[in-house]
Amino acid sequence: MYDNICKFLAENFTNDLATWLLKKQVTLTKMEPKEFFVEPVRPDAVILLQSDELILHIEFQTLPEEEIPFRMTDYRLRGFRINPDKRMYQVVIYLKKVTSKKDLKLVKQTKFTLEETTHRFNVIRLWEQPTDLFMSTPGLLPFAVLSNTNAKDSTLQAVAAQIDNIADRRIQNNITASAAVLAGLTLKEDVIQRILRRDIMRESVIYQSILEEGLEQGLEQGLEQGLEQATRKIAANMLSKGVPVESVMEFTGLTLEQVQQLQTQLSENQS
Repeated sequence: MYDNICKFLAENFTNDLATWLLKKQVTLTKMEPKEFFVEPVRPDAVILLQSDELILHIEFQTLPEEEIPFRMTDYRLRGFRINPDKRMYQVVIYLKKVTSKKDLKLVKQTKFTLEETTHRFNVIRLWEQPTDLFMSTPGLLPFAVLSNTNAKDSTLQAVAAQIDNIADRRIQNNITASAAVLAGLTLKEDVIQRILRRDIMRESVIYQSILEEGLEQGLEQGLEQGLEQATRKIAANMLSKGVPVESVMEFTGLTLEQVQQLQTQLSENQS
């Protein structure tokens, strides 16, 4: 779900993210060449945008993974194969603050080395970024509560005030829903509900897409129990209704092993 929210923001507020990441205004368009979408890279976690001069490759990560340096290198080579004349700006954006020594080491990795080959990429740890950086443009507002602030509830209140100033109702709805979901990484559901207007969130494209799948309960539980638990609940509901495993994996982002574990739990509960 977090991947989907971040991908939605990147693809619908491209100028805002480009100005933040590239430090200048660049007109970018969505890029989906088939050459990129092969194993071992997961296309659902990848955002590719391009201009006449460069390719912007963004990966949003809730938690670090050991294979990220290789993945970034793999994508750089794929980009070169498709557009050898374009430079490629790559960045991994970590959403959730980590504390363990292992994870701290992983989120600081900015290169991949294999014998004589070395590839470097950029890393942003949101919890180290100044809050003001995300308060000036609509597309960055949902990330503000994950930034370097000790008063996250007050930051979300400031975000809500900025959202109220957005004239376009559609944009207002979508930013509210995105901010609510990402805030779930660091704030409790009752705080989010108190600050952000639920009626506006319900009108968003993101919320409506979930309702269309008959999963409103899953979203409610996502705010109450955390997005990971909500995703598992959604997957369990889909399995109980006979939805194929492949479709459950595609919609929720869970691995085959995780879905099979849910299937086993459902079978045990029914026996």
